[in-house]
Amino acid sequence: MDVHAVIPYAATFRCLALSLALALLAEPAAAQSCNAPVPSGSCPVNTSATLTVPDVMQLTLTSTSTALTAPAAAGYDAGFVANTGPTATVKSNRAWRLQISAAAATWTATNTQPGVNARANKPAADLKWGTAVGGPFTALSVTPATAKSGSATAGTPASIFFQTMYSWGLDTPGAYSLPVVFTLLAP
Repeated sequence: MDVHAVIPYAATFRCLALSLALALLAEPAAAQSCNAPVPSGSCPVNTSATLTVPDVMQLTLTSTSTALTAPAAAGYDAGFVANTGPTATVKSNRAWRLQISAAAATWTATNTQPGVNARANKPAADLKWGTAVGGPFTALSVTPATAKSGSATAGTPASIFFQTMYSWGLDTPGAYSLPVVFTLLAP
């Protein structure tokens, strides 16, 4: 007898026998049900519920813009003018962190007076931010910085305070704007 011919035949026969045995032993899939005598019988039927809970995070700002106070002589002398920014409220079912950054490296400057050019290169760093009215304050950057972080919460507020930096020799008359980005993310 050829041994090479017996080995594939034996392997095929074992696979066929295993498949047949599994088919005979398997119970047909069916809904559960039961019958009980009325009125005294009971008839429990079990089922299960499954659920996958995703990350749920929400960020709300009290305002989507902050009108910064225009500097007077005292603001130029002090080097800055302080303002209250928005309050960010975080709701999250997991640990989170709130980041703040500038959307651009420089402010957008628009001329407002004939013959006077607004400062086209006013850096984003001229807007400093902090989470307390007295600071400390950090220069805004296009690189996000963590303003606040926490664990799961039904509503944690984070107040933001600004200091806008001014220099007599640099900050000329004009209309200035800088997009500030708040980002909520998982750590």
